[in-house]
Amino acid sequence: MRLAERLRGSVRAKLLALVLAPLMLGFPLIMGVLWYWGEVYYHRLMVSRVASDLATAHGYFERVIDGVGNGVQGLAGSHALAQTLAHESPEAVAALLGARKGGLALDFLNLLDVNGRVLHASTALAAGSARGGWPVVQQAIRARGGSVVERFAPAELAAIDAGMRERARLALVATARARPDSRGEEERGLVVHAAAPVLDAAGNLVAVLEGGVLLNGNLDFVDTLNAIVYREGSLPEGSEGTATLFVDDVRIATNVRLFEGARALGTRASDEVRTHVLDHGRTWLETAFVVNDWYVSAYEPVVDSRGERVGMLYVGFLEAPFRAAKRMALLVVGALALLVSAAGALLTLYWARGIFRPIERMHATIGRIDAGDEQARVGDVASRDELGRLATAFDHLLDDQAVRRAELQALNASLDRKVAERTADLADANAELRAAQHRLVMSEKLAAIGELTAGVAHEISNPTAVIQGNLDLLREELGPAAQPVANEIRLIHEQVGRIRLIVTKLLQFARPGEFAGYVEDVDVNAALADCLVLTRQHLARAEVKVVQRLAATARVQINLQELQQVLINLIVNAVQAMPAGGTLTLETVDRDPRQDARGVRITVRDTGGGIRAEDLARIFDPFFTTKKRQGTGLGLSISHTLVERYGGRIEVDSAPGRGAAFTVSLLAEPVYRKDPAPPPGGRENGTGQTEAT
Repeated sequence: MRLAERLRGSVRAKLLALVLAPLMLGFPLIMGVLWYWGEVYYHRLMVSRVASDLATAHGYFERVIDGVGNGVQGLAGSHALAQTLAHESPEAVAALLGARKGGLALDFLNLLDVNGRVLHASTALAAGSARGGWPVVQQAIRARGGSVVERFAPAELAAIDAGMRERARLALVATARARPDSRGEEERGLVVHAAAPVLDAAGNLVAVLEGGVLLNGNLDFVDTLNAIVYREGSLPEGSEGTATLFVDDVRIATNVRLFEGARALGTRASDEVRTHVLDHGRTWLETAFVVNDWYVSAYEPVVDSRGERVGMLYVGFLEAPFRAAKRMALLVVGALALLVSAAGALLTLYWARGIFRPIERMHATIGRIDAGDEQARVGDVASRDELGRLATAFDHLLDDQAVRRAELQALNASLDRKVAERTADLADANAELRAAQHRLVMSEKLAAIGELTAGVAHEISNPTAVIQGNLDLLREELGPAAQPVANEIRLIHEQVGRIRLIVTKLLQFARPGEFAGYVEDVDVNAALADCLVLTRQHLARAEVKVVQRLAATARVQINLQELQQVLINLIVNAVQAMPAGGTLTLETVDRDPRQDARGVRITVRDTGGGIRAEDLARIFDPFFTTKKRQGTGLGLSISHTLVERYGGRIEVDSAPGRGAAFTVSLLAEPVYRKDPAPPPGGRENGTGQTEAT
């Protein structure tokens, strides 16, 4: 009690307590907090680092998978394969497969018939063997190639090539913390499995090309992955980066070393990692025991085409050097803090004596003023430090108090006027803020529409594929017996096609960057002629006369299919704008190099009813359409996005009653734009329905 009373009544006691508090209480508290936050942020830093490493490794792994698929896809669509299949002997086909297998660094390459049975194989796989059970082959039979990771059983590897089975065979090594396993060896293989359709000139499926790469023992893959993730100098001295590919929990490709320096092939992941990643399908971002030491580790499941978790991808680095560096840093900081605290306490005690006297004088003066003595002053003090200057300033403050009182009254009046002025300014600012908030809400709504569109399109695609597959199966199974309902089957097929078209346009609106195709050298006159062939039914049905003025000589670099999509959309819109017939004029000219970059201009002109002024500015907006019973409102929006992507533009010239003309301006050498500019406006057909199909 006496100590508390002394602290409350004595400045001297309080100052001494303040001086000693950092040493007695503050230092341990600070060190405890420092140690705690050091541990927290160290853990966050390690997790963030290894998560970044895993993202890099995942990206490389995906590129490897896509690279195998692209290689098989490229060979499937190559002229060499088409010519060999059309004109050469079976021996020539087998020779081509053998040669291309080595060139593509594949372990097997098979040519299958349309039912998934082997026609030719680069390995010992017997002709007629059924390969159609693999999902990637089924996908290729449906004319959609792809590449996935699959887990092959020992018998499946042996059927392809006995050597592949031997390469996949690994003796299991007893590993600390691993889940018990009665097996003595691992014989399953992790394979990058790819397939692609082989189409004839008419686009009909004639065969399927299947290939794959065995990842078991693929040390080049894991060493390249490790070199990419952990470049030289990216880790402190004493640490090392590691990368591993697993079948289930067995290491089949790794640069993790055993005690003798050999690679840890056949060792297994710890049971807690296996439970977290393989059993529950979650990513592991934490310290883990790897073979014989603790590593900051990241594991993610490897999923096959059926959605089953068949393995793991791992990256990590040795933790001990990081922990030693952290401990040393904390000890150095703690020692410096202790030294500074002690020195500061001593110096504060030494200089504290000069603080007391001015403070006591000011306290006495305040007491006299409270008693009514307005003339009370501190007077001259011997101290010339901040407290001495404070005492002098305190006297000056008292002298100026009466003057300030009058000035404050004048300032109050001035303040009232300024508050009124600021209130008016605030009202204007609030109006601008509300306008900005409105624009922000509209932007968020458009973003939400894009996300919703992508989700809806994805959910529609799966049942549509099931309907199409079962429809094809129904037609095949019924055969001639399907003739009584042939018209109904045809109608279902047409509607499924329409659903797919709508889904494609929705996806192209939601993620236009994912639909970018390969660029090629295109003759726009030939492309326009092909579009007329594709739209001849629309032209014939509407009794539209076509006039062509094809004067362009330059060629442009663009994706042909995307250009045809744009031109067909404009032609169909123009035909729909002339329901009673009319003239469709197609023109191509070279751009004037004296005024513009080299390229061509393509004009699609109709003699329909033209576009209303109120619709002209919205014609390229997504989902804007006046066709209440048909169309999605995406056609012109997607067309505008496609053209803008290559640095081109679409311009429209129209007025009610005099038709409309759309001009597509393309560059000979494209200038790619990631985020195309907003569309300038739109068009409408002669029936008053906006042509944003």
